[in-house]
Amino acid sequence: MNTLHQSFSVRFTYDVYFTESLFDDSNNTLVSFLQSQQTEGIRKKILVVLDSGVADTHPNLSRQIANYFTHHPVAELVSEIITVPGGEQSKNDESQVDRLVDAVDRHGIDRHSYIVAIGGGSVLDMVGYAAAISHRGIRHIRIPTTVLSQNDSGIGVKNSINYRGKKNFLGTFVPPVAVFNDSSFLTTLEDRDWRAGISEAIKVALIKDKAFFDWMETAATQLAARDKEAMQYLIHRCAELHMQHIAGGDPFEMGSSRPLDFGHWSAHKLEQLSDFSIRHGEAVAIGIAMDSLYSRHLGWLSESDTQRILNLMETLGFSLYHPDLENEAVLKGLSEFREHLGGRLTIMLLEGIGKGVEVHEMDTDLIQQVIAELKASHQSYQSALSTESQPA
Repeated sequence: MNTLHQSFSVRFTYDVYFTESLFDDSNNTLVSFLQSQQTEGIRKKILVVLDSGVADTHPNLSRQIANYFTHHPVAELVSEIITVPGGEQSKNDESQVDRLVDAVDRHGIDRHSYIVAIGGGSVLDMVGYAAAISHRGIRHIRIPTTVLSQNDSGIGVKNSINYRGKKNFLGTFVPPVAVFNDSSFLTTLEDRDWRAGISEAIKVALIKDKAFFDWMETAATQLAARDKEAMQYLIHRCAELHMQHIAGGDPFEMGSSRPLDFGHWSAHKLEQLSDFSIRHGEAVAIGIAMDSLYSRHLGWLSESDTQRILNLMETLGFSLYHPDLENEAVLKGLSEFREHLGGRLTIMLLEGIGKGVEVHEMDTDLIQQVIAELKASHQSYQSALSTESQPA
């Protein structure tokens, strides 16, 4: 037998910058990065894609971006700033990808140029996917504008859109060339979006860092009250833990293990069943509650630790139940999760706070029992709130 064997490795490097008012003329963070990437004899273009929700809450942003590149002419800013729907809508509508590919073609965006995405995690996912498939890969800069995207999705290596009714069915593993976390974008978030991103920090703390979880318990009231310094620490630490995992594990998910998806098998399905009326982070909080209770039923997680987890999420304002949990299709999330990973089912559970453990099967009867517990707890909580609100 005559065989040719090929083996090579590719090194990926990128930085995540933490700053404020990125497009203020006096802020050199972005311009310094672009200067470091300059190639002699090549004039690079920049195509900016903007989340519609960000455009609405920051109506002067497009003008600020144009002024910034007029003041710092380190690259050629394409005059058309493309606005795309915010939230999961951008990932559900494949025509949005076609719009971006068309813009790449019309404006002559080559592989040495940049596509800059400014928005929440869904917009970053979609724009990153369009960048990855255009010319086999255009350099992608992410500017996350939500807690969830600044501490989790925006600093990773995955890009995707939803397709055929399945979450992240089409996608790529392509790292950004840089990420810029601008804390000023967080000030205009709705309370739901401020809160939703915290669930990913709880997730990574539960499987990797007990001290971080302990800190969140002490800072829960501050976080719920939108304390800026507390949130900046949470985002930085959460991003740090995610990046450490990416570097030391399986960044392109060649295996069937995704420990960072603790609580996600049900969350992805719940998002779909709710027609994405529930935020990703809200669904993840419910998924964390489910898998924590499941771990307790297996005898792996103590009653006191389980209660600490549930109490923290309730203090932060999360609802740990949604009516669509009672849809039998929720259990299809297990098979879809296995299919998405490839190979056998691998689910992360807990042996303690800060200590995750992988299993390869789930008892559907026990899952239904956990859902019933969450429903009963929710009804009890709602009843108590109703009693408190009644006049004496």
